[in-house]
Amino acid sequence: QVQLVESGGGMVQAGGSLRLSCAASGNIFRINNMGWYRQVPGKQRELVAALTSGGSTNYPDSVKGRFTISRDNAKNTVYLQMNSLKPEDTAVYYCNAVVQLDRRPNMYNYWGQGTQVTVSS
Repeated sequence: QVQLVESGGGMVQAGGSLRLSCAASGNIFRINNMGWYRQVPGKQRELVAALTSGGSTNYPDSVKGRFTISRDNAKNTVYLQMNSLKPEDTAVYYCNAVVQLDRRPNMYNYWGQGTQVTVSS
């Protein structure tokens, strides 16, 4: 029904930057909230950045001031600009979208396949 495809991951040295993209496609009536999460082996997936349809953002203290989330509603795409990267930012990053499929108010949660970000010291 709905697919989220991420791109932009890779390897970078500490202090560097990366920009992640996530494009949503499929049976989409409207996208509500979009966000980015990350996960390292043995730990729970954690929120990195969230963006509501109204434009409100939310970041944990660990990335505040370094990461910026944005979206292009016309392209159903969300971005994550990551600056001043640290080795502890190394993780698999997942895109998330809360999607309304038709005029009914039901919302559905979708995830991308994940993209690896590795920051070397």
